[in-house]
Amino acid sequence: MKRRDFLKKAGIGAVAASTVFGPVYAQTAPRIRWRMATSWPRSLDTLFGAAETVAKRVSELTEGRFEIQVFPAGELAPGLQVLDVVQAGNVEIGHTANYYYIGKSPSLAFDTGVPFGLNPRQQNAWLYFGGGLQAMQRVIADFNAITFPAGNTGVQMGGWFRKEIKGPEDLKGLRFRIPGLGGQVMTRLGTTVQTLPAGEIFLALDRGAIDGAEFVGPYDDEKLGLNKAARFYYYPGWWEPGSTVSTIVNLDRWRGLPKAYQEAIISAASEANDKTMAEYDAKNAPALARLQRAGAQLRPFPTSVLQAANKEATALFDEIAAKDATYRGIYESWKKFRDESRRWFALNEFRYDDFVRTLR
Repeated sequence: MKRRDFLKKAGIGAVAASTVFGPVYAQTAPRIRWRMATSWPRSLDTLFGAAETVAKRVSELTEGRFEIQVFPAGELAPGLQVLDVVQAGNVEIGHTANYYYIGKSPSLAFDTGVPFGLNPRQQNAWLYFGGGLQAMQRVIADFNAITFPAGNTGVQMGGWFRKEIKGPEDLKGLRFRIPGLGGQVMTRLGTTVQTLPAGEIFLALDRGAIDGAEFVGPYDDEKLGLNKAARFYYYPGWWEPGSTVSTIVNLDRWRGLPKAYQEAIISAASEANDKTMAEYDAKNAPALARLQRAGAQLRPFPTSVLQAANKEATALFDEIAAKDATYRGIYESWKKFRDESRRWFALNEFRYDDFVRTLR
């Protein structure tokens, strides 16, 4: 049976955002021990903590009979190869950002987020109720895995630069760390792009191997020490307006789990998805204040840069869609959802935000 056929028949693509079920009783439930590879160093307690939340809740929901040991990047697999080891069955489960693997399929970019795409609430709405999760599970099934949202970073910052960016011309020739389709847009703008795991960014920036780098936002960037290697801190991160990180499971191992254990993973991932966004919202504001006190110079990306990037992003999306039928089908559906969601948010949410940001 093909993996996509299995997903369809098993109804996995139609899982709900969370599932509540009773305790798994010790009399009948097997004991299972898994290892989880992650893309994060242990020092990033938000992202690594999201992985730990998944493991902790799975254990609690199964009365300790299903245990998952969480490993930081580099111990079971390099940070950008988590899907590879899960696909091969060398590790049962992972926690990563699926846009790291657009070399396998460009469609996986939508699972994390794409330039000028959806904010966190819109992203969750698309994944859970707009057909997004089902689409992503069909794509990743081709790589012997199943995926569930398990964290969101919110709108990211635009990263750290050694020099000021006053227009699109200032991006030409820069060496910049950025993954995903955002990296391809930056390449089209003349930037030399590198994809580095979190634990390698500071050293590359500090030694001058790159001229700038983005990661997530104030709390994580402070943890990585990026402000000590570059001074100008730009916003917004137009390439990641609401990035999802995911729990991925080897599909063969998933099929072998008792139904209740599958439900435990689904519920635990959903909890991590909610909790991680709330944690970032609580921690980013004080972290930004600390960074500014330490000398970080905040700068908005000029409108000319945003306009040029949006133009190139749209052209890139259309070019990929012309070559890749799977991507094209997802993109067309996603784009319709995006446009409808923007109209609703513009009417109500954005109007409220525009007003309250003027209050003191």
